[in-house]
Amino acid sequence: MDWSSIVGTAAAVCMILGYLPQAITTIRTRDTDGIAIPTFLMMGLGSLFFVIQGILLSNWPLAITNIITFVCSAIVFGIKMYNDYFKKR
Repeated sequence: MDWSSIVGTAAAVCMILGYLPQAITTIRTRDTDGIAIPTFLMMGLGSLFFVIQGILLSNWPLAITNIITFVCSAIVFGIKMYNDYFKKR
């Protein structure tokens, strides 16, 4: 394994482990008061664009990592939107 692969693997693990705790906590508690909508929207879009780039380059580790982070962002964003706009009515 070369250095590029090692760094890429470390980045993938960090990205997934960075998203999962927030997603799990949000799913369990449904508490989204401390979450900024623009932040999760931009992070989700960034992940989506990395998925597209990974597919275009046939870089499957990049695509798979960002599919996981995109799904986590989408779940948190969806719960946030529900709490802020539908639950309070």
